[in-house]
Amino acid sequence: MSIHKLSAGSGYDYLTRQVAAFDATSKGHVGLASYYEQRGESPGVWAGCGMVGIDGLQVGDPVTAEQMLVLFGVGMHPLGAQRLQQLSDDELSDDTIRTATQLGAPFKVRDAKPNRFQVEVARRFADQDRSTRASDRRDVRAEVAREFFQAEHGRVPADERELAAAIAKLSRSPAQPVAGYDLTFSPVKSVSTLWAVADPQIAAVIERAHQTAVRDALRFIETHALYAREGPQGVRQVNVTGLIATAFTHRDSRSGDPDLHTHVAVANKVQTLQGRWLSIDGRVLFKAVVAASETYNTALEHHLRDRLGVRFAARCDLDPRKPAVREIVGVDPDLMARWSARRRDIKTRSAELSVRFQHDHGRPPTPVEALRLAQQATL
Repeated sequence: MSIHKLSAGSGYDYLTRQVAAFDATSKGHVGLASYYEQRGESPGVWAGCGMVGIDGLQVGDPVTAEQMLVLFGVGMHPLGAQRLQQLSDDELSDDTIRTATQLGAPFKVRDAKPNRFQVEVARRFADQDRSTRASDRRDVRAEVAREFFQAEHGRVPADERELAAAIAKLSRSPAQPVAGYDLTFSPVKSVSTLWAVADPQIAAVIERAHQTAVRDALRFIETHALYAREGPQGVRQVNVTGLIATAFTHRDSRSGDPDLHTHVAVANKVQTLQGRWLSIDGRVLFKAVVAASETYNTALEHHLRDRLGVRFAARCDLDPRKPAVREIVGVDPDLMARWSARRRDIKTRSAELSVRFQHDHGRPPTPVEALRLAQQATL
């Protein structure tokens, strides 16, 4: 399982174009209903024990684009518009409107205008000839960053690393509130490979085992890693009813290879046992990622062993310094490798970004920086 923050405002665009629309970035802004009709795919469904606090929707109900926009875009009740229409003119008041539409405080989406550093860099770029090389543009950005750094600290950056950190900080747009989290559950490659070549009955068993394992992992998160905070500076951690989430099962990768996986978009809205709507304590959620991932992996292996009788064993061709990956015994490794085009592309792109980083900064990336480059390559 991996986790990815969803920002308010722009995070909804990520949801509709890449999560809800099966990672099909080329689809642009085609409506979700049209997308599902064209592909013959099943729409996403609502999930999570926190759905008990969402009047009008239940676990398993299909998700619409309008519902996602209201919940993940602005942080309000997914059926808020319909609930308002059901109120008569005599019933309309500030209290009834708030009750019909709000789940606590709506997201405060900030204006994403360029900051002073970005404006100055753009101005100097505009003064240059269009044929200016990319390396010269990087020099311009570094020059502006040195000037801003000296104005703030009264000295120039001590080294390239401090300059790189200053550029990253100055280039950062205003932070947007967190609208939710994309939890992506992906089985090991042998599971997707067997699922792709199996007859429909066996494939259906594999897919049901995957979905059951996802529910097992979500139950683990709700039991051990889902809290909110309240009080001054969030001093007190409190229990909540559960997740409010939408689940989308995808059947291939962006490279077109068989890749059974499920995106669970978790809204950053949880209800305390006393009925208050608050935000998720993200620190606990992130700390539980490895445990939740192992819960999913172990549950999937258990369900497939019980339902199909397959055996799992650790792969012996991996780096011994990394955690062991257990694959289904008997699935052809060559076929698994052939259907891993996206992973090969990510490795190639990561190497290119690492070479460019060393050229720009005169040193290899640190482990943390290498991880960020790998994430950039993946995106």
